[in-house]
Amino acid sequence: MERILIFIKHHFGGLWLIIDWGNGILFRCLYKSKKQEVLRSVLSGEESTSLIYRELHPSDIQSLKDLIESQPPDDLTYFSPHDFDLETLHAQIKKPAFLMMGSFDDENLVGYFFLRFFANKKCFVGRLIDRDHRGQGIGSVMNTIMYETAWNMGFRCLSTISRNNKAVMGAHAKNPTMLILKELQNDYLLVEFVRK
Repeated sequence: MERILIFIKHHFGGLWLIIDWGNGILFRCLYKSKKQEVLRSVLSGEESTSLIYRELHPSDIQSLKDLIESQPPDDLTYFSPHDFDLETLHAQIKKPAFLMMGSFDDENLVGYFFLRFFANKKCFVGRLIDRDHRGQGIGSVMNTIMYETAWNMGFRCLSTISRNNKAVMGAHAKNPTMLILKELQNDYLLVEFVRK
């Protein structure tokens, strides 16, 4: 099923928009209140860190666009969960099945991470950390928030990773929660993060 959805997303944009719209309606009906309850609980466990981790608001969209545009182009080669123009970002944050979160150092957005939920109890995760804030443990906290949110909602937590993305492959090399499920086209892997 995941392979089919990935293929549709990348080859049949119009059909993908219909699937995304229908999934959003179904997700809102079935899981909206559960998502908010779980997210509050998971985020409250991260209050002791020096950064603030929270759900993004529409007022954060310009900061998100600035964060993305300030990264080296090579860092975005394998990071394309959606387009990054303001119109798309404003539309994305309104989608009930797409949870956009950020890591903040004071008022500055230094990391972006998300969960894309599907009503069949699977979700895809992804993250981007500002180049000047890498190697500080931010990614580990983001992972914990994403995984725990998915798991505590009863969802499988998935991602697609390019074998050519050396940074991400290296970051996950020692990730004890990651299992490789399938080989996909163009040297991509479908992976699942499982609770140990």
